[in-house]
Amino acid sequence: MNFDYGFALSILPDLFRGLLVTFQVVVLGFVLAVLLGLVLAIAQRSHVGIVHTLSRGYLSFFRNTPLMVQLYVLFFALPLVGITLPAISTGVIGLGLYYGAYIAEAYRGAIEGVPAGQWEAAKALDLDTATTWRRIVLPQALKPMLPILGNYLIGMFKETPLLAVITIPELFQAAKQIAGMTYRYNEPYTVMALMFLAISVPTSLFFTYLERRRHD
Repeated sequence: MNFDYGFALSILPDLFRGLLVTFQVVVLGFVLAVLLGLVLAIAQRSHVGIVHTLSRGYLSFFRNTPLMVQLYVLFFALPLVGITLPAISTGVIGLGLYYGAYIAEAYRGAIEGVPAGQWEAAKALDLDTATTWRRIVLPQALKPMLPILGNYLIGMFKETPLLAVITIPELFQAAKQIAGMTYRYNEPYTVMALMFLAISVPTSLFFTYLERRRHD
């Protein structure tokens, strides 16, 4: 393979700038997805009909439409009705909304896994709803979700090349621009792949470590 190590080193600053943008968008999007997923999971257990229906409608829409289509709508369609968002904000919101729907289902399964006796004990102790969720249910539901959250975080990193369609200068876009200007493709795309591995592998190992700690 024709691989120029000197050229690969020379393009590292540009790729690192793209990696920083990727990291920023993914971390903020992940935080949004985790919080939104929790809200949606709780809403699905609501006895208020409209709340339950809206949450189910949200999950159905975002789980059954492609992320790229959702990004296009946020970035190109919303300005038609007077709502314009910066590209990076659109990426954060797009990833958060999309993955929030999937994380909500993971929350739902984990919450349903909390033994019924825990709910009954909280009721017997006359704990209010907020305290029951905060002190009894969520601590037990979050522990088995650690590996699932880790998988979704890695998945978000792998989805970031889609952000190039809304002009976000993330890692893939940086590699693509270098390749387009220099007509050298091996170096930028190889280094890009190595950078993704440098993020994904430690992230996977970290969540595996947390999972093991949970069982210790």
